[in-house]
Amino acid sequence: MRFDMKNPSAAAIIIGNEILSGRTLDINTQEIALRLGEIGVTLVETRTIADDHDMIVTTVQELSNKYDYVFTTGGIGPTHDDITAKAIAAAFNVGYVRNAEIYDILKRHYISIEEQRAVGREKMAYIPDGAKLLYNDATNIPGFLTGNVFAMAGIPKIMKSMLKTAIPMLKKGKIVKSESIDIMTGESVIASDFEALQKKYQNVEMGSYPFQKDGVHATSLVLRSSDYEALDLAFSEVKTLCKKLGR
Repeated sequence: MRFDMKNPSAAAIIIGNEILSGRTLDINTQEIALRLGEIGVTLVETRTIADDHDMIVTTVQELSNKYDYVFTTGGIGPTHDDITAKAIAAAFNVGYVRNAEIYDILKRHYISIEEQRAVGREKMAYIPDGAKLLYNDATNIPGFLTGNVFAMAGIPKIMKSMLKTAIPMLKKGKIVKSESIDIMTGESVIASDFEALQKKYQNVEMGSYPFQKDGVHATSLVLRSSDYEALDLAFSEVKTLCKKLGR
């Protein structure tokens, strides 16, 4: 259950065989979640999928209908397996066309069209018809926005720059605040009482995360909500509970 139903919702689609094989570590999801959280947009779901045209099409269609915003990373480069732009065009049933502005950027930065074609760069000028461009200061080639889907590069530095351009385009929600406290006991000791508090404060997301300190079992209790009054009340009761347990 979402505790912030009034906030805009988002999903992320991490595209790339290199992620699924374990060869490349995905760090884009964390960046997207953090930046969206700063403006009150809740990242509700993430999926990691292969460089497969039909899979990208169906996933984009499903999530773009389910959430306010969708962010994709990966698959907009110049090689044969960079198929995200073409798949997003198919998902929205629009043409996959050469964008004049991106093509001009390519012409300005590369000596000849023969050179562009030789290295496959001309392919990066092809995006869904009518897409808006996501400019960035990390590279010459922009990402794009089609419908409510923001298509960004997979390289973290470039993705971060494209996301910076996308953020002002989003409707902002109420920022989610968090409180946390560590208790030097295992989760099982506090589980029942903590669950009762979650049922009492349904507008507050409560999570327990076990860890060890000096060989002793401990638990970090984290509360998050955009209902600040409920958050304060719930956290006060959690602190009282921890004190009662003497931990």
